[in-house]
Amino acid sequence: MALRIGYVREHFSSPLLQFAEQDNGKTFVLVECPSGTGQLISRLTNDEIDVAIALTDPLISGIAKGSTAYKLVGSYVTTPLNWAVITGPKTAFKNISDLQNTSLGISRLGSGSQTMAYVMALQNGWPTDKLDFKINNDIHGLIASVNDGSTSAFMWEWFTTKPWVDSGEARFIGSVPTPWPSWLIAAHPTRAAPAAAALSTFLSKLSEYGVRESKDVEFIKEKFGYPEEDIKAWLKTVGYPQDCAAIPAHVITDTLGVLEQAGFVKKPEGGFKAQDFVNTGIVKLT
Repeated sequence: MALRIGYVREHFSSPLLQFAEQDNGKTFVLVECPSGTGQLISRLTNDEIDVAIALTDPLISGIAKGSTAYKLVGSYVTTPLNWAVITGPKTAFKNISDLQNTSLGISRLGSGSQTMAYVMALQNGWPTDKLDFKINNDIHGLIASVNDGSTSAFMWEWFTTKPWVDSGEARFIGSVPTPWPSWLIAAHPTRAAPAAAALSTFLSKLSEYGVRESKDVEFIKEKFGYPEEDIKAWLKTVGYPQDCAAIPAHVITDTLGVLEQAGFVKKPEGGFKAQDFVNTGIVKLT
């Protein structure tokens, strides 16, 4: 039976999409999750997917908060994600500092758009327990919210949002890069056990599809319609792992340290242990 791989269809998924074209459904099928990591985690929980390629911080914070729906099984992107801070074209907000004590748009509770709002607050010295959020489900709902005034701003990956800025439907007022590598791979612990061999093969082959600029510019242009100059600028900022079946332990501990400081997760008695976050039968901590 083919693995069900949940993913977000954006430029970061290019290696996965190229792999999928070669595999042609023989060993895995893709399940698109346009609402992002919150939706991926929900589908893992509801047995709608077996594996999720998702953002580092919501995956780690979910386990830290007690989720048993998944464990980490691999790495996907080794570089930070540049989160743009986006408002409507006609709002009065000019800088990130103007957003304090306003309502921020997020896709779902526990999503990257929410965890990064905590990081933004931490960096600006705002009380993290005073943040106010409005759930808008996906990028389309978030764009609508900053235009109808129901939220002041939201956070989303820079290049994904840039087409709306270029068309005049949104405006950048800053950015907050993640203080951690941006994407990890997770799998449901029970369903991963009988599929361990297939999952290990998937991770091994995915490692071969890192970005190769000359080929990938045309692939991303065709799949996503981004301008060539934007693709080339993004390719200079992104890195993929040589071995998807390995996770540096410090990625987990460093991420938890920032999320603790932001007040988004609470350290248990005895502290967090990196090995509790991973499926050691599939991935190795380095």
